[in-house]
Amino acid sequence: MKFTVSSSALYSHLSAASKVMGSKNSMPILDCFLLNIRDNKISITASDSEKYFITGIDVIDMTENAMFCVPAKTIMDSIKELAEQPITFEYIPETHELIGFHQSGTFSIMSMDAEPFPLQGNINPEATTLTMSAETLLNGINRCLFATANDEIRLVMTGIFIDIKPDHIIFAGTDGRKLVRCINRNVQPGYEGGFILPKKVASILKNVIGRDAADVIIHYDAEKAIIQSADFELYFRLIEGRYPNYNAVIPSNNPYQATVDRSALIGALKRVSVFCNQSSGLMKVHLENNLMKLTGQDNDYSTSAEENLYCEYNNSPISVGFSCQFMLEIAAILDFESLTLQLADPSRPGIIVPAVQEENEEVLMLLMPMMLND
Repeated sequence: MKFTVSSSALYSHLSAASKVMGSKNSMPILDCFLLNIRDNKISITASDSEKYFITGIDVIDMTENAMFCVPAKTIMDSIKELAEQPITFEYIPETHELIGFHQSGTFSIMSMDAEPFPLQGNINPEATTLTMSAETLLNGINRCLFATANDEIRLVMTGIFIDIKPDHIIFAGTDGRKLVRCINRNVQPGYEGGFILPKKVASILKNVIGRDAADVIIHYDAEKAIIQSADFELYFRLIEGRYPNYNAVIPSNNPYQATVDRSALIGALKRVSVFCNQSSGLMKVHLENNLMKLTGQDNDYSTSAEENLYCEYNNSPISVGFSCQFMLEIAAILDFESLTLQLADPSRPGIIVPAVQEENEEVLMLLMPMMLND
């Protein structure tokens, strides 16, 4: 059989599907894409045995239906450098040979039978459904992903918690040292629920969803979930367990509040970070008389730095220790003109929020304090 497809469109869809594949697969067949050509469309499936990514692309022409597996790296490398052009493939079922014809040459790939490729399981027909815009999901992922834990001692903290309320949804992420809570009131599900989105799945979605995409539909039950958009379907297992009460650690009364220009803060943090202790990253933040003073020092190397920033602050002087790197990460993620640092006392967490929140959205980032030496 033969089929013809756009080279750039095919590579784009293969590249998106490849993000779900593992570097070391338990089954050799999982190093391949499953291609199902029928009804003038190619369905591309990639998997690491736990997650399944399915995307489709229209063909320009085809002669008959076919289904086979093709090595992912080989087919992607073979078309990666091709200029945009129609590329024709001929598949020979008897030998499993896949021959590609393009404007300047040909190539041949040995494919595999599709039967051993594991297929995704079905989700519970009574699964809960959540619909939101692609932009809402992307914003939640972008703001929470960096705060998720990397170790698997507490598995629930390695994912993003999507807390569903009747009139809003909350994205939350924490590793115990920093925390993000993003409330979005544009989504009004009408029920209460929630699930933990695995870090790997969130990373895939961050790379494959376009901000101009239409709505994203999520179906989930107690164990599995499917995320559907106009371009793909992503099947995966949820992280099981109870997510910690993130609201309990957020101080409710923060009398010390300083508002500072975000760009100036990022620049100062980058300069001070060079002189902070490399193991602890400790930085001293001192507020007094419309001035934010950032101090970093490394006694092991007898180096230190101090940065003075203008800010809006008219309360009593206060000094708090924070991780310079964590504070820099938070300032980089919060893409607002000005940020407000809220403090209760040196032993309680610091809150960083936009000076002006966006409509129907409330973003809060929390940073645990560190013990100062002085």
